[in-house]
Parts: sequence; structure tokens; C-alpha cells
Amino acid sequence: MAINALGYLGIRSDKLDDWGDFAGKLLGMQKIDRGGKALAFRMDDRQQRLLVSDEEGDTLAFMGWEVEHKDDLQVYAARLDKAGVTVHPGSPALCDRRFVDRLIWFEDPMGNRVELFHGPMIASDPFVPGRPIDGFRTGPLGMGHAVLHVKDIEVMLPFYRDLLDFHVSDYGLKPYGLYFFHVNGRHHSFAMVGSGQSGFHHFMVEFQNLDDVGQGYDLAQLDEGRVAYTLGRHTNDYMTSYYANSPSGFFVENGWGGRVIDPDTWEPHETHDGPSFWGHERLYLPEDGGRKALRDMRLDAAARGRRAPPVADCPWLFGELTRQGV
Repeated sequence: MAINALGYLGIRSDKLDDWGDFAGKLLGMQKIDRGGKALAFRMDDRQQRLLVSDEEGDTLAFMGWEVEHKDDLQVYAARLDKAGVTVHPGSPALCDRRFVDRLIWFEDPMGNRVELFHGPMIASDPFVPGRPIDGFRTGPLGMGHAVLHVKDIEVMLPFYRDLLDFHVSDYGLKPYGLYFFHVNGRHHSFAMVGSGQSGFHHFMVEFQNLDDVGQGYDLAQLDEGRVAYTLGRHTNDYMTSYYANSPSGFFVENGWGGRVIDPDTWEPHETHDGPSFWGHERLYLPEDGGRKALRDMRLDAAARGRRAPPVADCPWLFGELTRQGV
């Protein structure tokens, strides 16, 4: 029994045209019209990875997590029901809208809608990106990762870790609580930011080619206010990325070169170097509103010679060497 990937995301927004430009022309996803009130986007051979619907409400509509076996849905449903969580079966109409065979849905302790599904539908036609890119790193690693603002990590942690079997990759306690979770070889497919707020912080898409990130960064800089974090590199998953302000106010991380771990041997641990080795300047933050503190952590890490292993520039090789104990 296992949840093994982030399969899809749903966003509520009345800015469909803006999302069409953002996800299609900047991120490079393939736009699919869903009848005037919704837009869907492809990233690979799946029928749908991102759905933006013209509805009222919070910006994050749902997170779709794929299970390994069809029977896993019943196992998770029984476990959640025993813990007092109301679980809803997905109707055939809902499954059709999600392009999956079966699903169940429920809410986490902060009201975020979580969907578990099995049997994603595969498109008959090839993926056509919205701008020239080499594609996205998906497959068994899933769509990417999703990150939530949380008011109380101590409430959310046991829900995802103990009820849904998300595995802690690592965590940091300064300058605020950050917990990262893996469900496959991707260093993290889910994370929580202990900001004391609620809502969607960001989702990440990983490109196959670093140049696709850089060319997107150039495009983002042409649109005033689009870049939220400058180009940088993270300390825990070694991702080189920048963050863009989405039309709905949360961020989207555009990354390359993320770390692949061995879930069977990985040990969770606390990190002490801050979120980034370099870059990722938070352009949206005022100088005295956390921006300087995060910059000081990067400068301190640099002064101590902290950096990613050189072989992490080739994630596949890094994973192979790690598995061989080199």
C-alpha cells in the first residue's frame, strides 16, 4: 500500500486568460480548453496535470495523489474513517473530470481538499509544449511538488505522515519551520511552511533541460513583478530554480536538477543551512520582513563553504553513486 506520486493539482481562479498565458507560454505546458469555464494543462502523456476552473473560493481547489494499487483506496478510506476523517467516494462524473479510473476525497485538518486516485488516463496524442522546451521531469516522480502554508505543523504533521504515509525527508526550524516529505525518489513531493498562515505557498515543475529554466527566467523578467524569487539553488534537494508569481497570488517554482534519493535507505534529519546555497532573493519581501535574514543565512552558508556535491549536477549519476555507496 502506498501513495507514490503527486498526480495533479486543481486551482480556482477567475483569471483563465492569465492562467492560459502563464501556464502555457511561460511554464510551457500544453493548454486544453475544457468548455469555457475551465482550462486544463498537460505536461506529459497524462490527459491532465493541472486544472484551473472559474470558481469562487480559495486558490487551491485540490491535490491529487496517486496510489499504487486500486485496493489502496479502500485501505486508506478505512484508516481515515477510523481516525474520524470523513471520506467521500468519487462519482463517475468526478472521475471523468479528473481523467482517472477511481478516486476518494477528504479534507486535511486545515480544510485542504485531498484526492487519492488510481488509474490515470493516458492521452492518445503526443504532448505539445506551449513553448519550445525539452519537456518536464515527471513519470514515476510525479507532477512535481506542492507546498502549503500551515498554521500549526504539529497538527498537520501526523495527518500526512501517520495517516497518509508521507515520509519525512528533512526539516529545518530556522527562520521558520519547514518540513519536506517524499513519496517516491523525488527528494520531496510535498512540504509545509510553518508561516502561521493557511493557503497554497507554491507548486514546482521540473524541466528536463536547464536552458528551459533560464529561457523561462528571461521571459518572466520581461513581465514586471512576475519574478518572486531570483535564480538560486536549494540546500536540501539541490534544485536550481526561480519562482514566479502566478496569476492567483501563490508561487510556481521552475526548477532543474533536483535530487533523487533512495527511499528505502533515506534517514530524515534536521537541516541548518537555510533554504538556499545562493540566490532565491525574495523580491516580494521587504528588507526587514525576512528578506535580510534569509540573505544572511545564504551568506553564512557560503562563508562556511557549504555547497552541493559536484555530481548532483547529474541527478541520475548522483543517485547511482549513492545507491552503490560511493
